[in-house]
Amino acid sequence: MSPALRTTLMLPIRVLRWIGSQGTRAIAALVFIGIAVPPLGALLKPYVTHAVFVLLCISFMRVDLAALRNYLRRPAIVLSATAWTTIGVPLMTGLVFRISGFDMHAPDLHLALMLQAAASPMMASPALAALMGLDATLVLITLVTSTALVPFTAPLFAYAFFGDALSLSPLALGLKLVAILAGALLVAIAIRICFGAAAISRQKTAIDGFNILVLLVFVAAVMGNVAGGLLADPWRMIGLAALAFAVCLSLLGVTVLIFFRAGRERALSLGLMVSQRNMGLMLAATEGALPGTTWLYFALSQFPIYLAPQLLQPLLRRLLAPPAVTAAASADA
Repeated sequence: MSPALRTTLMLPIRVLRWIGSQGTRAIAALVFIGIAVPPLGALLKPYVTHAVFVLLCISFMRVDLAALRNYLRRPAIVLSATAWTTIGVPLMTGLVFRISGFDMHAPDLHLALMLQAAASPMMASPALAALMGLDATLVLITLVTSTALVPFTAPLFAYAFFGDALSLSPLALGLKLVAILAGALLVAIAIRICFGAAAISRQKTAIDGFNILVLLVFVAAVMGNVAGGLLADPWRMIGLAALAFAVCLSLLGVTVLIFFRAGRERALSLGLMVSQRNMGLMLAATEGALPGTTWLYFALSQFPIYLAPQLLQPLLRRLLAPPAVTAAASADA
């Protein structure tokens, strides 16, 4: 192979490595790209389901098998995290809204927040955890277990707090989830057999870059109308965005406190996962029959999901640094 041809073939890999090396900065940039280029959202919207599948394939493909075996031998943290994200979060949210009367004063926004609380973690959360240097294996295992339960738990909470106002079609949702998860697992196994774990590990940065490009599909698909809404009613948009950040950070903080005794990295990994709810899956289950405010909140909730990794990076470096490094940094300050 000639040097020129080799250089040409390696160019896409170099581009992916460069994107992957940008890490959380690239994730944050996706939000602004989605807002600035609305036609991109219209173009990519039909491929959201495909993007979910690809992200899951990559997450399964990169699983640390040694860590997986450890969690399966001692599943307490996975079971407790699953119970918290599928039962604890929606139950706590629904009771707070019922006691405060929020469900009566702002029914459309209440619907959005309860859909968010009842949802499983976002399917891109293992990819984001990997990009942030957190425990992506723990996130992936808990994502799978909680997603498997959501077709049963979400309708129960919806009927408890909405009555008959919302139909989630649990059987159809469950079958769709099983198909996506099982299919992604089979593809990931095939890739690991063909290329080997060592080759996948060597291409970590390039795979991170590919993850970021796939995440662009999500962001562009839901952010296309944000710019128009901001011009039409800026204070409403700012208020909803602030609420989305408050919900995301509250879920992250409460989860970290609950699981802090399991170790900082595990607690932060689970906090990231629980704070990123898969509202898209829940909205799809309702077949789009939702008020405009609910859709708008869904779009603005993408801001904390994709900006939080970059905003939290300094805190993560400090919390996850070895004790000697932390002590030296404090002494220098």
